[in-house]
Amino acid sequence: MSKTKTPKESLAVMTNLVLPNDSNQLNNMFGGELLARMDRISAISAKMHSGSLQVVTASVNHVSFNQPIPLGSTVKLESKVTRAFKTSMEVYVDVYIYDYNQETFTKTNDAIYTFVALDENNKPVEVPELVPETELEIERYNAALRRKQLSLVLAKRMKPSEAHELKVLFEDHEN
Repeated sequence: MSKTKTPKESLAVMTNLVLPNDSNQLNNMFGGELLARMDRISAISAKMHSGSLQVVTASVNHVSFNQPIPLGSTVKLESKVTRAFKTSMEVYVDVYIYDYNQETFTKTNDAIYTFVALDENNKPVEVPELVPETELEIERYNAALRRKQLSLVLAKRMKPSEAHELKVLFEDHEN
């Protein structure tokens, strides 16, 4: 197993249609249907990064339903690992719909999932380090540590005084 990987090595893309069975009474995609698709695509990215056949969703850290996705839309989901910790990985999912008139994809929603890689005995296994390359990858990589620290503080598994990445956000930078 490689000791380091880049986000592009975990890129997964899923494109499909929003069918009547996927839609609510407003003729938009069910939020739960979108969540299921995001969970599946992010699991693929986590498997690609970890090299493990088994990964489990540890948490859904953030979901943003910014824009409804109408019935009949062509939807594209893209996911990449944004940060790897010891046995867990944060995966970012971007959701787009295709505008056939403009011939472009427009971002509508996003989500952040955390996965843990498991061995054949369902025990957590170490995952490769992640080396971000692009400006967006570096931004998401750095933010992932802040999100993890905040989650640990809220779960009372880390003291606020130990959350160094969070402190930086609130320090007085004028001095």
